[in-house]
Amino acid sequence: MTPHEHAGIATAGGEGVEIESHSIDYIPESERHAKLSSQGPFWFLGNFHFFTISIGFVGPSMGLSAGWTTLGGALGIMFGTIFMAFHGSQGPEMGLPQMIQSRAQFGYRGVALALLATLFVFVGFNVVNVSLIMSGLKEVFGLSPALVAVVAAVAGGLLAVFGHDVMHKAFKWALIATLPLYALVTLALLFGVGKGGAGAASAATAVSAAGAHAGFNWVAFITQFAIGASYNISYAPYVSDYSRYLPKHTSRAKLISAIFLGASLSGTWMIGLGAWLAQQLQATDALVALNQVGAKLFPGCGAILVVVSVAGFLPIIALNTYSAMLTLLTGVDSFRKIQPTRRARVGAVLAISAIVLVCTLSIPGNGVALLNTFLVLMLYFLVPWTAVNLVDYFFVRKGRYAITHFFTPNGIYGAWQVRGIAAYLVGFAAMIPFFSIVDNESGKEIFVGYFAHQMSGVDLAWLVGLIVAGATYYVLSRSLDLSAEEKVIRTIGERDILAMTRQSAEH
Repeated sequence: MTPHEHAGIATAGGEGVEIESHSIDYIPESERHAKLSSQGPFWFLGNFHFFTISIGFVGPSMGLSAGWTTLGGALGIMFGTIFMAFHGSQGPEMGLPQMIQSRAQFGYRGVALALLATLFVFVGFNVVNVSLIMSGLKEVFGLSPALVAVVAAVAGGLLAVFGHDVMHKAFKWALIATLPLYALVTLALLFGVGKGGAGAASAATAVSAAGAHAGFNWVAFITQFAIGASYNISYAPYVSDYSRYLPKHTSRAKLISAIFLGASLSGTWMIGLGAWLAQQLQATDALVALNQVGAKLFPGCGAILVVVSVAGFLPIIALNTYSAMLTLLTGVDSFRKIQPTRRARVGAVLAISAIVLVCTLSIPGNGVALLNTFLVLMLYFLVPWTAVNLVDYFFVRKGRYAITHFFTPNGIYGAWQVRGIAAYLVGFAAMIPFFSIVDNESGKEIFVGYFAHQMSGVDLAWLVGLIVAGATYYVLSRSLDLSAEEKVIRTIGERDILAMTRQSAEH
């Protein structure tokens, strides 16, 4: 590595644009320059966009009223954010990306199981992200979907290449741009602006039919809750990627509170906004609906809303690309040592962006239906991992880890950790009879397990997975020799960590 790479950032073109060089390595305390005050706004914007608005369409499409959809979505968002926020506290305490730390539960090589699940989430999220942008811009401006997909993937990839600091700045400016506009749309809906328009209803037959009898039903309510929960649980594998530059002794309680408030407030707001757009305008596309409301306010407002919404959403694409890059590099490094240089980061970002483009352009279907199905699948894959990771961190090892041993298969965590792998697989297997995967666009059942059938399609698989995987891991971990681990931990200082990570990279 060059001296600049060891310093963590580099300056491009002499103009103060900072390019991050760290990836899956340890962040020294001398480079922990992030501030706690940035976490709340960062994660507020993480949910403050039209993707989250689209989640509010799910309840009305199943016959749930806007009020019940908002409540179900809000409760789900808050439930999922609990897990997300507690994962976020691991960043400053460990100074590592989330999935490197998971080697303690799954082993140096065994972590590949969790990496496959999380990589599916990151790539899948961006496939849905870009699909929603493509369909929205085609409806509003008639733009070529393929061209839109390329531009969105390239813009998100570029931000991911610049990394942590530039992405935090992009989130800040995106929030400044979108906050007043979404506030304006919310006020407009409260005063009935846009109600009854036909612009967003041309493709809304299913939503309109369901909305005509909108009320309450348990299947729709639980589905909306589960989708809201899965949406923020999905941040669990990468929230600490963006908190690892905070000082080591950052208050855990304050950090958890900042992440929880930021992510849950914006998520609740946007899901509620989507629910009312669906009920009042029969909306099935968030960008089309925003354009419709804006057009009723004053000429050109609709176009401004759409353009700013898409521009403000690009950092979210970068967020998924960046964490997918960390996950991919961790996976490769688990089997073949790599140097965590800027070249490796750029190569991983290019590969991930290419995969997203190929998948986006080859997968047909309605954006909201794709969104619903993907969020359900994502929850199934992530729940056993988040249960194992949090139980280990807060109840088994209680935040005490030998960081140098994350970088070798011969350390105290070994190449394969049977406890974590077994708990994940047992938790996932226990969920299968509770799976409820339905294509909302056609109403066709993709896979509905025995118990889900008995409960009329109510999906409780996520709850079963959390309990079974977490409990299984806790029981299996009773045989761990934590006193021996503690003796190793006490001998390790930051110089040892830096030497080990450097040696690991140069291996």
